[in-house]
Amino acid sequence: MMFTRIWLAAIIALVIFSTSAIGSPSFDDLDEKLAACNLVLKNTIEMPDGSIPRDLLRRCQAIAIFPRLLKIGFFMGMSSGQGVVLRREPESGQWSRPVFFDIKSGSFGPQIGAQRVDLVLLIMTEKGVESLLEEKFTLGADISITGGPVGREASAETNLRLDAAVLSYSRSRGFFMGMSMTGASIEPAKEANRVYHGAGISAQDVFFEQRGVLSDHGKILIETIKDAAR
Repeated sequence: MMFTRIWLAAIIALVIFSTSAIGSPSFDDLDEKLAACNLVLKNTIEMPDGSIPRDLLRRCQAIAIFPRLLKIGFFMGMSSGQGVVLRREPESGQWSRPVFFDIKSGSFGPQIGAQRVDLVLLIMTEKGVESLLEEKFTLGADISITGGPVGREASAETNLRLDAAVLSYSRSRGFFMGMSMTGASIEPAKEANRVYHGAGISAQDVFFEQRGVLSDHGKILIETIKDAAR
């Protein structure tokens, strides 16, 4: 009976996933998404025993935040979500304006259920940042990814797992079995960036030339990152 309910929930989630409304977001919608990103980052940083090490926040080249990523499975699994990436200028340490990105993945195998996941990715290398500027890249194929060490000062004395270009952190709610973010594809959310930053503004323009818009919630998000890295 329990698994019947789980199967039914997964089927419903799959239907919602495949028939989700397609439309252009408003500027206010995107600004609210930045507020959600800020909350995700604060919650992840403040986890008592599983927080992102501050040392890694100071060393990473960029940070990606995907709030409420939907992961669903019924023998075939899918995940989808939208979030933002901010690049850190290596010399000055200043953070760029946020750029919107979509993340999607699919997989086959034993998996069932539905789950909402808050995902934070630390991009540790300049090559990882360059990959973001491509039309689309795949985690684990075009760029290496692994679960990041936890604890506020966990990375200060060790290089454990730091050969990976991307370190992942997540907080989940719900029930799920058998899926990881390896194989997920990430690409710029063109329509979202057009609405937020304006026509003709690319991710490269925002990351390297400080072009584009910085809304109130965008400013708050940057301050949260700065405070966490101090």
